[in-house]
Amino acid sequence: MSVVTVKDLRRDLARVANTVAFGKERLVVERHGKPLMALVPLEDLDVLNALEDEGLIALADQAEAESAGQPRIPLSEVALESERLP
Repeated sequence: MSVVTVKDLRRDLARVANTVAFGKERLVVERHGKPLMALVPLEDLDVLNALEDEGLIALADQAEAESAGQPRIPLSEVALESERLP
């Protein structure tokens, strides 16, 4: 994975964008030698989002399995309870 500084990113945004979008390269953006963020092609972002969605679905399935046989709490009650929290 390549690294680009914030300064270089500002100066060469069009080139960096083409490198990521069309060259399918992942870049880490650094400021003062420390990683700040990553630039990834849209295809990579789609994969990350799908993995996140799968993880959330798995958590929901796990929670449902753990609560099997227990009474369900209506969403309206949960909303009211959350309004009472500080």
